[in-house]
Amino acid sequence: MSPRTALITGGTSGIGRASAEALHRRGYQVIVTGQNPDTLAVARRELPEDIVVVRADSRSLADTDRVVEETRDRFGGLDVLFLNAGIVRALPVEAVDEATFDDLFDVNFKGQFFTLQKALPLLREGGSVLFTIGLGAIRGVPGGSVAAASKGALLSMVPTLALELAPRKIRVNAVSPGAVRTGIWDKHGLPPEALEAIADGIPLGRFGTSEEIAETVAFLASDAAAFITGENIVIGGGSGLRS
Repeated sequence: MSPRTALITGGTSGIGRASAEALHRRGYQVIVTGQNPDTLAVARRELPEDIVVVRADSRSLADTDRVVEETRDRFGGLDVLFLNAGIVRALPVEAVDEATFDDLFDVNFKGQFFTLQKALPLLREGGSVLFTIGLGAIRGVPGGSVAAASKGALLSMVPTLALELAPRKIRVNAVSPGAVRTGIWDKHGLPPEALEAIADGIPLGRFGTSEEIAETVAFLASDAAAFITGENIVIGGGSGLRS
């Protein structure tokens, strides 16, 4: 029996990279994409050598065509498509300009939609499609209106896609991480006390880890989740449960 295969967009760091490692440990052949030169270099150096690392910008449909073609050439087909690439721009609504708006939707929604469309011919019967959404799309984060909308657009497709692809026995689900300690927090430049305050506001009293999200991704990709489709799994340590 041939190894199962997975394509992960935004797979050179954070949740995507942890998911690539989790699936690889389970015997998958994995290809990951990214566009940041630094994280690409680290991924090529540190990931297992048989995980394929490809430079691709989610904004570019030509890049997406190239990734799908490489996936076809290397693997022949796909069992898992994890649409994880995404960016965040934390701005109040009055500070959002057109370029920022377009960038968020181009990466978070348009890029993931067309990757799915172009990769669909490769997905085998019984395959799994997964999206990364995030709590901001369903529970609100000040300054995150456009980012939340772009991710919410993805989430709104999940039930419809689950119905469309059910005849092919392809399942479609989403994961919505809460506060996960990845490099994105360093980009925001928050002081330690601000990070502590965020952690204190989570019922379980801490940030999540990329590895914890990856374990949920691996479960949803597996036969153990064969009867789960059209769902959004929240992984947030109880965030949003308090009034």
